[in-house]
Amino acid sequence: MSTKSKAYLVGGGIGSLAAAAFMIRDGGIRGEDISILEALPVMGGSLDGAGDVAGGYSLRGGRMLTTDNYECTWGLFKSIPSLNHPGQSVFEETVEFNAQHKSHARARLVDRRRAKVPVTSMGFSMQDRMELLKLSRADEASLGSSCITDWLSPGFFETEFWFMWATTFAFQPWHSAVEFKRYLHRFMLEFSRIETLAGVKRTIYNQYDSLVLPLQTWLKAQGVRLVSDCKVTELDHKTESGKFMITGIHCLRHYDTEVIAVNDGDFVFLQNGSMTDASSLGSMSSAPEKLTKEDSGSWALWEKLAAGRPQFGNPAAFSNCIAQSCWESFTVTLKNPAFFDLMDKFSGNEAGTGGLVTLKDSNWLMSIVLAHQPHFLNQPADVQVFWGYALFPDRVGNFVPKPMADCNGAEILQELCGHLRFDLETVKTADCIACRMPYITSMFMPRSQSDRPLLVPPDSKNFAFVSQFVEIPTDTVFTVEYSVRAAQMAVYELLGISLKIPAVTPHDKSLHTEFEALLKAFK
Repeated sequence: MSTKSKAYLVGGGIGSLAAAAFMIRDGGIRGEDISILEALPVMGGSLDGAGDVAGGYSLRGGRMLTTDNYECTWGLFKSIPSLNHPGQSVFEETVEFNAQHKSHARARLVDRRRAKVPVTSMGFSMQDRMELLKLSRADEASLGSSCITDWLSPGFFETEFWFMWATTFAFQPWHSAVEFKRYLHRFMLEFSRIETLAGVKRTIYNQYDSLVLPLQTWLKAQGVRLVSDCKVTELDHKTESGKFMITGIHCLRHYDTEVIAVNDGDFVFLQNGSMTDASSLGSMSSAPEKLTKEDSGSWALWEKLAAGRPQFGNPAAFSNCIAQSCWESFTVTLKNPAFFDLMDKFSGNEAGTGGLVTLKDSNWLMSIVLAHQPHFLNQPADVQVFWGYALFPDRVGNFVPKPMADCNGAEILQELCGHLRFDLETVKTADCIACRMPYITSMFMPRSQSDRPLLVPPDSKNFAFVSQFVEIPTDTVFTVEYSVRAAQMAVYELLGISLKIPAVTPHDKSLHTEFEALLKAFK
């Protein structure tokens, strides 16, 4: 690697931000020689969080965190200074925060009578146990591109376990059996405490303010060029002596086109695909616009590269069925504490000590979570914000006679209050912003082994993928850890860094963890 090497990262998500940090910290590349090119006005990708009291706050979503796993993520954030506590790292402040605010959900599932569903038992039949064991022990070659429903009987999807596991991790019955199996192993530690979510850890604020902002601040201080409103439309490339290499990057900035020359010794990292591509926001009076692939950007770039190059994966496996990868979230801004007070009294959890409250008989399969307040850096003390989502936005509501996808914020609040038996006066001054995400679980779609490319494709000289759509056999997609691990692996391989990457902690090989999971399965 030349000391004059430059690096270009296409996409400004957590994977690219992490890759830049690893290049500086471990690869000897100067910050001023790294450019991150992002099509949106802000960095952070799917880890977003924005708004104010006047216009309402909005989160597309928040990934589940745990300090018992996420080896690469916390390894990185031990190096990133906290913006809130001078002298502490982001990791240290997160551990301290969670020591003070422990999670122990007391209302994980709620039924149509607004009664808390007993969750000490997982609700398995003996058939469920045998089928789940068979799936968890099957090798991935035999699972192939099968769905979860190919291995588990219909009754399994009515168990308390499924409602909790599916809403914690956002699985659908038609999703990949391989991904479901990987989750069973990676998060076996959570199996025995899925009803309390005691293993879930949270950041002080939303994940943009608590993870992206300090990482971005550190990168800026190192001289990294963070280029927003920059859409990459084409990657020039050539094959020379059997080696594939990127030679140019076509960008669209403020309606002007420019081409960045990629010289010998430079590196290019691409975030292929996006779980939040073509997202759209609604308002109190309008539903989110139903955007499609025609409105996306990252898929087209990956498709161009993969055409005729099977080693670059098969994006169509993930992007061709919006109906099976779409769900909708919503963020509610409150200027009256009544809703939080009622939820505290009903659930038995103060905000920030519970977890997802899932309305299991909701046609939309709606869940909400009340985080510790304030949830945003700029949130006033007399304002509360909570987040929720629904796995079935195409279904007609129980209290609103239309699909969630067609509902405005006021109608979503009406549906929520109907299930909770709360008076609408409780949310009279609320601002509810819905977000439709057509590709949010696209990484869970059934796939063949070759559909996801390797981080550094065979015979690639200066190019790597960093995203949720690369293949890391030991880890699980739809996590911050997957993006950060992919970044570290890609940087180390492409730059020839010999440092050891933290291994995935094998909780599923622990006799104690296996025993606890077995006990839980037979309750």
